[in-house]
Amino acid sequence: MNPNVIETTDIAKNYVMGAEVIHALRSVSIKIPRGEYVAFMGPSGSGKSTLMNIVGCLDTPSKGQYILNGQDVSRMSDNQLAEVRNKEIGFVFQSFNLLPRASALDNVALPLIYAGLSKRERSERALESLRSVGLADRASHRPNELSGGQRQRVAIARALVNNPSVLLADEPTGALDSKTSHEIMDLFEALYSKGNTIIMVTHEEDIARYAHRIVRLRDGLVESDEVNTDITTHATAAR
Repeated sequence: MNPNVIETTDIAKNYVMGAEVIHALRSVSIKIPRGEYVAFMGPSGSGKSTLMNIVGCLDTPSKGQYILNGQDVSRMSDNQLAEVRNKEIGFVFQSFNLLPRASALDNVALPLIYAGLSKRERSERALESLRSVGLADRASHRPNELSGGQRQRVAIARALVNNPSVLLADEPTGALDSKTSHEIMDLFEALYSKGNTIIMVTHEEDIARYAHRIVRLRDGLVESDEVNTDITTHATAAR
């Protein structure tokens, strides 16, 4: 069994803008083993968001190969990518992306509708996922009745409900104050310690320092890929 959940080989992504070709990614080869906690970092225009979109099966590379959990997803159709995304990737976004009129429980259960589970199974799994982020007692609350940190916890519970291969977090603390940001990052550390594979995209150094490996991008290339020896967390010693 391949120990790597993610393996990209020489992937590039080009966009044509009129007469100009934008090289968002030039040649990126990375391997991410199961159970790793990685941050993609880089300034605006470095290619980190493009790389996240490809890793998250929201887009395909212009060239190169991408193997996700043993499947070559580099040349899949949009429908095939959507199916892989729903099974393999749990997304956490900066803006939470919650349905405003739905309860926390119903928001978390949403991915399970596409998986074809019964209503009872969906509710049980969603409640268990809320429990894993410490929000079981808020299951009936709507997003406007929750704080920003609680909303992000609901979004994390939704990302986890399908037991994905990878948890992909795009600027997960971008809409939160610093105290709440660190609480959310402590939650990611706890999820990592349970064996979840986490990839986080951030431009903030203090947030990236929670990850155990930092991949820095610049001009569509990997500038550095290093183990983080300066992990900002209280939970690491307990792992």
